[in-house]
Amino acid sequence: MEPRTSSIASGSFGLGVYTLWNREVVRFLRQKNRVVGALGTPLVFWFLIGSGVGSSFRTGGTGSGDYFSYFFPGMLLLVVLFTAIFSTISLIEDRREGFLQAVLVAPVPRSAVVAAKLLGGMTLSVLQCLLIYLLALPLGLHFSLGSFALVVVTLCLLGLALTGIGYLLAWPLDSVQGYHALMNLLLMPLWLLSGALFPPNGSVGWMRAIIHANPLYYGLELLRAALWPGRSSAPLWLFGAITLLFTAAVGLAAVVITDRVRVKHP
Repeated sequence: MEPRTSSIASGSFGLGVYTLWNREVVRFLRQKNRVVGALGTPLVFWFLIGSGVGSSFRTGGTGSGDYFSYFFPGMLLLVVLFTAIFSTISLIEDRREGFLQAVLVAPVPRSAVVAAKLLGGMTLSVLQCLLIYLLALPLGLHFSLGSFALVVVTLCLLGLALTGIGYLLAWPLDSVQGYHALMNLLLMPLWLLSGALFPPNGSVGWMRAIIHANPLYYGLELLRAALWPGRSSAPLWLFGAITLLFTAAVGLAAVVITDRVRVKHP
């Protein structure tokens, strides 16, 4: 009987993950304002910041001195961040509507809820980033199968990690306003201090230490190494290991908090 029970449990887990993941993707595609917001905001940032700062900014990171090129990986990270925010804020909405309570009493492991939410946010962010990446190829981005694979893998890890962070923030909350406050306090500074806007080498000592302590910095450097091979001295295996461990730690924390924290009823 034990093998049959295990098979039923694994089947319910897989079905639960697929069903909730599919709901996340379909809901995103039906909300056109989310598509425009997640794609348009980073593009506006790229144009305005690149135009305003580019003429007076020189970087050694990409080897080109072109701030548009330097900021492009940060823009991709910003797409992932906004997608993670929009994806996890739905936890609060689902709690208010009673959908989350219905899911939690269903014969599906709670880890399936976590997996579906993280995979949904990751899927949406990677698809949007790849669309921007393909559109930017004529601007001089390097393309090869190896670099493209590294871009995809890095975006997947960052998508899972940032969606997991948003999940940890949204899960115990019952207020959308409270979530926005935490987003402005934690998520945006996490992006700003990742090396997306400026390299750590030109920063003051305490800020350079914060950037190097930020796990997103290492994923961002992986993106730069994939987009401009040979121009980055980042040890890929070390930065990849740090990004992978960070993603795994966030995912595990999301599973733990889902099992232990009681859901607040509206």
